[in-house]
Amino acid sequence: MPDIRVVGIMAKPGIPHASAIVPELIQWLESRGVQSRLDEETALYLGREDGLPRAEIPDGAQLVIVLGGDGTLLSAARAVAGRVIPLFPVNLGGLGFLTAITLDQLYPELERALQNEQRIVPRRMLHGELVRQSETIKAYEALNDVVISKTQIARMIDLETHVDSQYVSTFKADGLIVATPTGSTAYSLSAGGPIVYPSVAAICITPVCPHMLTNRPVLVPDTSVIEVICLAGDSEAFLTVDGQVGEPLMNGDRLICRSSPHSVHLIRPPKMFFFDVLRQKLKWGER
Repeated sequence: MPDIRVVGIMAKPGIPHASAIVPELIQWLESRGVQSRLDEETALYLGREDGLPRAEIPDGAQLVIVLGGDGTLLSAARAVAGRVIPLFPVNLGGLGFLTAITLDQLYPELERALQNEQRIVPRRMLHGELVRQSETIKAYEALNDVVISKTQIARMIDLETHVDSQYVSTFKADGLIVATPTGSTAYSLSAGGPIVYPSVAAICITPVCPHMLTNRPVLVPDTSVIEVICLAGDSEAFLTVDGQVGEPLMNGDRLICRSSPHSVHLIRPPKMFFFDVLRQKLKWGER
């Protein structure tokens, strides 16, 4: 990794103690000759209104510090998609599967990063395209998942699903999740999907509350192309990417998902590995 001279900072809004953390962090970086690029939320913690749109933060930066929870990290991941810029995720939120660096590890781990001694793990993203009447109208990059869900209170939706042009099933369900291994511990896990080790080359297809109880989650190779055809009425289904962006679907819309050429590079604590996170976050082994 090149020497770090410019750092982007993205922060979750509305965290009371961040008003003390952000000024201290910027001062710490400046004392080491490192400039900061602040997003709009981070600038507000300093009483400033000159923050940049989040999508512009990675420009010219060699590292992006993320202050918040997994939701803030997901937003940051989409902002840096396609660029090999490590994300330094500091957990100021709740569960934090991805934001494994704690507040008391902030400066020791930053010091390691400035000395190029950090541990970086890549996480492959998912590419999704929304096709309407043979025209691709939107393209998305997701770190966790792409989801089609119902919008009506009590009505299930029909989702015709294919993998590599092979018909799988027409799921009658509340929705369907297409998840990366990283996203396997997010919404997919809540819907009964498996926990997938992050380096496994797979994509998980998880139906949400399917009408047929035999409809179970399926793992397919990450070389697969997954196509989901929305058979619900116009605006009766909604597409969501990483739980943060999306739009209503029309009857006949096709969602095409495949493994993205882009990866997100996460800085992790040197002695914190995947099963450590599972034990800590899921309370495995507690008595």
